[in-house]
Amino acid sequence: MARPDKAAAVAELADEFRSSNGAVLTEYRGLTVKQLQDLRRSLGENVNYAVSKNTLTKIAARDAGVDGVDHLLNGPTAIAFIKGDPVEVAKGLRDFAKANDKLVIKGGFLEGKALDSAEITKLADLESREVLLGRLAGGMKANLSKAAALFQAPLAQAARAVGALQTKVEQETPAPSAPAETEEAPAAAEGSEG
Repeated sequence: MARPDKAAAVAELADEFRSSNGAVLTEYRGLTVKQLQDLRRSLGENVNYAVSKNTLTKIAARDAGVDGVDHLLNGPTAIAFIKGDPVEVAKGLRDFAKANDKLVIKGGFLEGKALDSAEITKLADLESREVLLGRLAGGMKANLSKAAALFQAPLAQAARAVGALQTKVEQETPAPSAPAETEEAPAAAEGSEG
C-alpha cells in the first residue's frame, strides 16, 4: 500500500521540478510549524515550499532531468519550487534565514543550472525584476528623448538658416523707391521740349 503512495509522491515532485523555473533546497531542522507557515506566506503565491523525503526527491529530480541536486539531499529537506521571479524567492529565503538561523539554504538550481548557497545569496542581492524593468524603461525613454532631439536639431537648424538667409536677402535687395518715378518725369519733360 505504501508503494503507490510513494509513486504518486515521486510523480508529484517530478511535475513540480518540470513546471518550475528553479528550486531552492533548504534545511528546516528546528523550525516550528508556525515558522514554516510564516516562511510559506512570506515567499508568496509563485512558490510552492514543500517538505520532501530525500530518496523520493532524488528519484523525482532524476525523472525530471534535473542534475546537480543529489549532493544537497541530506538531512531534513524542504524545497521552494519557483514559478515566478527567482530574485524575490532568493531574497525571501535569505531574509528569513537571517531572522531564523535554523533555516539553512543548501543550494538549488535555476533554469537547469545548479547553484550553491553562495550563488543563491548573490541572486538575492540583485534588484527585483520590476526594478530592473523600470530602470530599463527609464533608460530607453531617455535614449528616445535624445534621439528625438537629435532628429529635431537639423530641422531647427535648417529653419534658422533659411530665416537668416531670408532676412539677409531682404536687407540687400533695394526696395523700389519713389525717386525713381520722379526721374522718369523729367525725362518725359525733356522729350516734350525738343
